[in-house]
Amino acid sequence: MNCRHTGQMRWRVTDRMVRLLTATPSRALMDEQIVLKGHYLPCNSPVTFRARMRCENGNLWESMSHYHTDENGDVDLTRDSSMGGSYIGCEPMGLFWSLQPARGQEEGLRLRKKNVDTPYTVHVTMLEGHILLRDSSEDEEMIGKQELATVTVQRWYKAPGVQRIEICQNQVVGTLFLPPGPGPFPGVLDLWGIGGGLVEYRAALFASRGLASLALAYFNHKDIPGPRNHFTVGDSYFKAAWRVLQDHPQVCGNRMAIIGLSFGVFIALRMAMYPSVSPKCVVCINGPLGVYNSLANEDRLTCDTGKKLWGVNQQGYLSFWEASLPSNFPPANIVQIEKLECPLLYIVGEDDLSCASMVNADEIEKRLLAVGKSHLFTRVSYPGAGHLIEPPYTPCARTSLWAKRPTKLFTQWGGKLAEHAAAQEDSWQRILGFLECNLRGEQRTQSFSTKEPNQHIVPKHLDTLFN
Repeated sequence: MNCRHTGQMRWRVTDRMVRLLTATPSRALMDEQIVLKGHYLPCNSPVTFRARMRCENGNLWESMSHYHTDENGDVDLTRDSSMGGSYIGCEPMGLFWSLQPARGQEEGLRLRKKNVDTPYTVHVTMLEGHILLRDSSEDEEMIGKQELATVTVQRWYKAPGVQRIEICQNQVVGTLFLPPGPGPFPGVLDLWGIGGGLVEYRAALFASRGLASLALAYFNHKDIPGPRNHFTVGDSYFKAAWRVLQDHPQVCGNRMAIIGLSFGVFIALRMAMYPSVSPKCVVCINGPLGVYNSLANEDRLTCDTGKKLWGVNQQGYLSFWEASLPSNFPPANIVQIEKLECPLLYIVGEDDLSCASMVNADEIEKRLLAVGKSHLFTRVSYPGAGHLIEPPYTPCARTSLWAKRPTKLFTQWGGKLAEHAAAQEDSWQRILGFLECNLRGEQRTQSFSTKEPNQHIVPKHLDTLFN
């Protein structure tokens, strides 16, 4: 027996037909489905598919799934059901969304891409028999003997031709992503939560789907003046960020939206009330309508983000739930949502353990109904989904490390692995469709079922683009 190598594929040669594992496409955007198939295997036999990758800090992530070959010795992950391992059922992208830190890795990991100019490189291996994750971690020599074939897959947030432009203009700190071509393009202002810093990967993926997107830093970033872990910006900062995006020559200044997740929802809704902003639409993902013990003004958010209501729950995790309840918001700190003049899409994870998202969605709906604006509000609610509803086919972090100093603190986000994955896939297509409809004025056909995936708004395979 010997091994041959061709490109990124490896297989063993025996006296039988060569075992073959294919991934189509082998280079794809993060929201694009990859078809994995095994061929020329023993008929009606057990095989294991294993995915492994290292994140940017070097930690190993892995997943496994168990299949049986058909009467022709083939396995097709778009057709066949996994009978065990990291997930069960017919899940074509299950090996990717079920990735979790391998045994012995750092505690409290959450997968977040920092450098969007590089891909996640995932090695998918086909193994004889049904292997358990614990066996994979403990005996690599044994696993090596059972290896049938391997293929390498690259998964990108940033498509070829997308421009990444660092912004430090009018004291605004962020990164602008522009789609390929001359434009002008509809624009999206992208806001994350009080984890702080500058999060680029969702904005890069928006640009890969034809939307100019500005990922904005507004808290706990080295290039924003003032002490870390304090809000040092206010309304004027967010208005200036809007103008930076609006005034760019490759952006349609009258076709712009705002998207916010977590605390970014409060900022997004507050911005939507500014007469000088007037977005075409707003997308909110699991966030509050107001804030506790805070007063937002032109100069800064004089805000402790509810620390008096932060606490450690019975499981020992830092909790923000009580601080995000609308009943704890002083009236002056609640966004005057009654002034809303544009469509609002609110995404809810019903297993959100970080924010009282369902309660906030109820409050928004009640207030808009009272002023005859319920037609502007669309809520999509996902049972089993947690707080961090992100682009599709990415792993769910039910808990993660929040702070290392002065002591280690972990926080709960919630989310059941399979249900959260389904929510991410479905909600991403809804978000793209919502933006497409309101920013380009094009009505796309969508399925509003949380059980069946929707079609990509701009489907494309990237193999030809990368080559």
